[in-house]
Amino acid sequence: MRHLNLARAGDRGHPWPIPFSIEPVLALRGQRVVVLVSGDPFWFGAGSTLADALAPGEWRALPAPSTFALAAARMGWRLEDTLCLGLHAAPFDRLRPVLTPGQQIIATLRDGAAPAALADWLVAQGFGNSAVAVLQALGGPREAVVTTTAADLGARSFEAPVAIAIAASGAPGLPATPGLPSDLFASDGQITKPAMRALTLAALAPRAGQCLWDIGAGSGSVSVEWALAAPRATAHALETRADRLENIRENAARFGLDHRITAHHATAPGGLDALPTPDAIFVGGGANDDLLTALWDRLPTGARLVANAVTLETEALLMRWHQAKRGQLLRMDMAEAAPLGRMQGWTPARPQLQWAVTR
Repeated sequence: MRHLNLARAGDRGHPWPIPFSIEPVLALRGQRVVVLVSGDPFWFGAGSTLADALAPGEWRALPAPSTFALAAARMGWRLEDTLCLGLHAAPFDRLRPVLTPGQQIIATLRDGAAPAALADWLVAQGFGNSAVAVLQALGGPREAVVTTTAADLGARSFEAPVAIAIAASGAPGLPATPGLPSDLFASDGQITKPAMRALTLAALAPRAGQCLWDIGAGSGSVSVEWALAAPRATAHALETRADRLENIRENAARFGLDHRITAHHATAPGGLDALPTPDAIFVGGGANDDLLTALWDRLPTGARLVANAVTLETEALLMRWHQAKRGQLLRMDMAEAAPLGRMQGWTPARPQLQWAVTR
């Protein structure tokens, strides 16, 4: 409505629907329509959504300075060294994978109450010492910049449009290497152990924009680490137990990845037909000939299949498939130091066999 009022659109103006949709614009296809969005429509704006739906020549963009450009100019920050995020329509948890001491972040926010809510979230994550600047109505007569720390911002409210600049300080943040501690995940105990998870991620070899099928996902820890490892990487986690399905969704949200991890209450191979073509498939347990055959038939050239086994029967299965399809067969024996009387001794984990192959 703010844009419509500034343009004095009157009865000709129509606000964006909530939840957001471009359907009202598409309904006027063929007519001359002006669409008003903030700053640069192709930086967390509606521009790309409209461009994808319209044919070349049907639209023309007239961008103005973006919120991020204006904010960086006020802060004196190099944009190439600053993460720019759109949190006006996304949860604060999207910050979690990138929140680390020294990181500069500029984020758009949904309304005037959002800066205080985000400051509370930062405090809860151990980043209360972070310097923050709340940037209100940049570039206009109502512009105001309030600089403080996340812990000291309090319940103050601002006027939209509003953004925030964060110079992160506090907790160490998430490590960038695979094999995150298991206590970071919601789990009923059915979770790939950190060391094995790191080896599994190395075999899956995630790349930007690639898609994983996580069969028998358990807690979804492999899906989470896959999505953390590469920009725009997505995962489809299949799980037959409803309680574990909730853990997968909880972990996706907890790590700010609920837009890139989809949990499916399904079995394989029956639940595979509706999934997008995979770049990698992980089978954490429960493999059999029918499943591996179905996965192999769906695996495109260049895609990777990784399967882990802890039982003798599944080990024998993977050995047969390795003999037929080649790839790499790896046996892993690990032990962890644990108290033994007044001293310490090795507590061995169950040996695991891993078969990894590229189609």
